[in-house]
Amino acid sequence: MQPLSQTRSRALLLGAAALALAGTLSACGSTPSTPAADAKAGKSAAAQSPSAAQSSTPPPKPSKVLMPTGPAADFKTARTTGAGPILMTTLTGKKSGVSGKVWVWLPPQYNDPKYAKYGFPVLTLYAGGQSAGYNTWTDNQLPIQEADATMAQQGTAHPFIMIMPVQNLDSNESKALECSDIPGQPKIETWMAEDIPDFVRANFRTVKGRDGWGVMGASTGAFCSAKLAMQHPEVFKAAVPIDGYFVPDSPLWKGHETERLANSPDILVSQSKADVRMLATSGGANAYETKLVKAWLAKAAAPLTIDYYEQPGGKHLTSDFKKMIPNTLEWLTKNLSGPQTD
Repeated sequence: MQPLSQTRSRALLLGAAALALAGTLSACGSTPSTPAADAKAGKSAAAQSPSAAQSSTPPPKPSKVLMPTGPAADFKTARTTGAGPILMTTLTGKKSGVSGKVWVWLPPQYNDPKYAKYGFPVLTLYAGGQSAGYNTWTDNQLPIQEADATMAQQGTAHPFIMIMPVQNLDSNESKALECSDIPGQPKIETWMAEDIPDFVRANFRTVKGRDGWGVMGASTGAFCSAKLAMQHPEVFKAAVPIDGYFVPDSPLWKGHETERLANSPDILVSQSKADVRMLATSGGANAYETKLVKAWLAKAAAPLTIDYYEQPGGKHLTSDFKKMIPNTLEWLTKNLSGPQTD
């Protein structure tokens, strides 16, 4: 401890210095601050600060609906169904350069004034066989539109915008494109995964983001739906491959083995790391098909998840695919977003 005399001397010196500083501030026209003055000044500054005013305004809610961006396509009525017309247009893709037919069905709710500000989920459908110039989801072989209209009215399925493109440009199976950008061939995968979604967003009110986008196909279309969903999870959230195969075998892959393997659903199922949900089906009357589908889904690696449905007594026939329409629509409804509004 310091002697008392030294402590008192230091206090006197500090006091003198403080008085000198106060005098200097007074001479310059300043006044010492007080807690009340500081609070008043702070309040005034905050009132004058644009950033302070902005911080009190809540940020706008993100939009759930994507309105049509245009330009509008030229549609013609291809067929009239009990659930409304099926429209058709020819789409020439800006990114792929591919030109092909696309059929469209809009659910009754789409043109209902009550839903004028709603965005709708989108389901893309691929057929079996070559599907060059046709798509079996557009006729009475697979009347999914009538089923969806009825189920949506009952509340058991979403009202989906249905998009039904061709998947090949030549009916000759030796020229099968297998929904892939095969080197030296038309870029059909780019057309399917980029140009078609762009076309849909240009023409229709859709659910923003991928939560309302699904893809489904039977047989060859099953190969396409599984492949496209795993390769493009930024577009599709869910897929339903019905009674499919999973190894690409088009003669057009000759000389391009690396690319063929990169486009094989049999390999993608364990390596793609796609956060996608799937429902894979097989016909119970077809032992070979059942074994093939089960072996494929057993390879699935997270985050990909695959549910399985085995159709009792089912065969690899369009008439049996038709029977599964209600099941597939219910599953898609559980795994995709329904109509949304802001």
